[in-house]
Amino acid sequence: MQAQQGLRSSCRYAVLALLATLLAGCGINNIPTYDEQVKANWAQVQNQYQRRADLIPNLVETVKGYAKQEQETLTAVVEARAKATSIQVDASTLDNPEKLKQYQDAQGQLTGALSRLMVVSERYPDLKSNQNFLALQSQLEGTENRISVARRDFILSVEKYNTEIRTFPGRLWHSLMYSNLPLRPTFEATAQDAEKAPQVKFQ
Repeated sequence: MQAQQGLRSSCRYAVLALLATLLAGCGINNIPTYDEQVKANWAQVQNQYQRRADLIPNLVETVKGYAKQEQETLTAVVEARAKATSIQVDASTLDNPEKLKQYQDAQGQLTGALSRLMVVSERYPDLKSNQNFLALQSQLEGTENRISVARRDFILSVEKYNTEIRTFPGRLWHSLMYSNLPLRPTFEATAQDAEKAPQVKFQ
């Protein structure tokens, strides 16, 4: 009798283990996994934009030392940075298309202002040969490349996540278990063409 009960219990566990394996194979965990990837990639986008913002004060001060007459351009960069860093974003921004667009637009304006500053700096040979400026220029270029990569990874992860929710069997799991997780908005091309890094190389 006890042996039969033990056998039944073992069979139940075996069936449950098999079901869990089958469910996992059917993608039951895909949606939360992809959602975490989206959040992680979003954090990288934020990190790279913050890295750029941290470089700007030194860059502006260095340029100002050689090109004080370019006050309008310098002011535009400072104001664009202030606007970009004033927009508070976190993981919840991923659920707010309007806030995400506001953040994207502000970063695009900063990209444009930095591009204009780099064009202006070409008029000043002493500035172009300044070691501090060259170091900042190199760091900025590297950061813009990292921003492009981070944005690309974020866009791809959002596409993967949204596709999972919209297609079978992900659509089924979403309706049954993950209905609290919405479709995610993503970056779009802007008038400033924010997908491209500013041209900071000198010929």
